[in-house]
Amino acid sequence: MQSLDLYEQKILSDPEFPVQMHVNDKNRKMCYFSQHWHEHIELHYVMEGRTLLRLNQRDILAREGNLVIANSNETHAGYCDGSHMKVLVIIFDMGDFSKELADKDILFQSLIEKDAVIDGIMSAIYEEFQEQKIGYRLICKGELLKLIAHLVREYAVKVLTERESDRRKKQLERLNTVLDYIQTNYTRQIGIRELADVIHLSEGRFNHLFKEGMGISPLQYINEVRVKKAMNLLKRRENTVAEIADSVGFTDYNHFGRQFRRYYGCPPSEILKK
Repeated sequence: MQSLDLYEQKILSDPEFPVQMHVNDKNRKMCYFSQHWHEHIELHYVMEGRTLLRLNQRDILAREGNLVIANSNETHAGYCDGSHMKVLVIIFDMGDFSKELADKDILFQSLIEKDAVIDGIMSAIYEEFQEQKIGYRLICKGELLKLIAHLVREYAVKVLTERESDRRKKQLERLNTVLDYIQTNYTRQIGIRELADVIHLSEGRFNHLFKEGMGISPLQYINEVRVKKAMNLLKRRENTVAEIADSVGFTDYNHFGRQFRRYYGCPPSEILKK
């Protein structure tokens, strides 16, 4: 079962090529990766189609040729609207590539459009990654170094102080405590006051912190957790839709149907039929 923890630990163990790369190739409506954060920079370059990426509280529609940057310690999630999309994802730590930049927490522009330099670099990396001929890691590493230098010179928005960087990370860690609590208690009714008490905040301050970090309200997030749990149960085909709705915490069957369709693009009964 998919973990719903907000923090995702990245272990890039190859000192010669400390990079994680993969391609998200999707053609149905879905959340193809859930909201999470880590200390690494994550690049999403759209090769074909379009994708919706949620960075903190901002939704970004990225089209072919666009680059979206999820900065260090920034929550992000990805969605496909049902049309075909192909996105090259590159994850790395700035300090692994440059001693000059290792002690700087740089925030980059989130969405970059129509940059010929980036287009050329990402196309070269994608081609090498697909073919994986001998020496492809060397070429990819060289291209990535060029990309980092280009981003630092042209698209750096702010360099965070150590205090600002620590504050961002502390907020995300506090949110993770709340998400763990939701994971344990999603089958019953959970109020905002109860969640705020978990991390000793007022309701107003808690709502602001949650929305700032997750991009959605606490109640929206709880509904997302419940429909994901429901999807796993529906795939087992051991219970009726109504029984599953009740078991994951929905007291209103019609509300469950609306939330499920909103998230997965189809009614829950369709999953049972498949």
